[in-house]
Amino acid sequence: MLKDFDAVSLLQWHDARLGDAGLPAPASSPLWRWVESNHRHNCLLWDEEDRARRTDAGSAAIAASKRLIDQHNQLRNDAVEFIDEALLAQLDGIEPHADARLSSETAGAMIDRLSILALKIFHMHAQTRRSEAGAGHVATCTARLHRLVAQRHDLACCLDRLLFEAAAGHAYFKIYRQFKMYNDPALNPWLYGATPAQPRSGAAP
Repeated sequence: MLKDFDAVSLLQWHDARLGDAGLPAPASSPLWRWVESNHRHNCLLWDEEDRARRTDAGSAAIAASKRLIDQHNQLRNDAVEFIDEALLAQLDGIEPHADARLSSETAGAMIDRLSILALKIFHMHAQTRRSEAGAGHVATCTARLHRLVAQRHDLACCLDRLLFEAAAGHAYFKIYRQFKMYNDPALNPWLYGATPAQPRSGAAP
């Protein structure tokens, strides 16, 4: 397993951080710094997504929330790429075997999904304690909570397997850039002043 990192320590830290926003990362390393950044922006993104769906706010407030959502989403995705860079730096020098499998999902993307699952579990658990919402609501949310916990457990096992196999040369992953074109003033035609191209019906993406 990679130095100072595995799925168990990641899940424990995600959960602990949700209860204490000032909790530092377990280790002072580039990897954990970007894990912390990813989780922080996922938390901010979650809160802003909720805020943007208010029905008692004017259009200016919703527009401000949308801009913050774009900012946090960009920084969250940037952190995923830096997580992959940090992990691959630790795997530097390990040559994948000729029959090594390529993982289409990077370890950083899996860590990002685990961060989001931690948030879902945290907020779904809060719903199970809402006695004023009625027994039916609590029962539904409890069932959903159990499913989320199982989903996170399975994904954590997949992450550990990928990292273990990558360290042994039996698997590998690459850095896939997200290219969030809508956030880039040089690529979003509404931002650089051109008439946006419209896809034709039946055209390939």
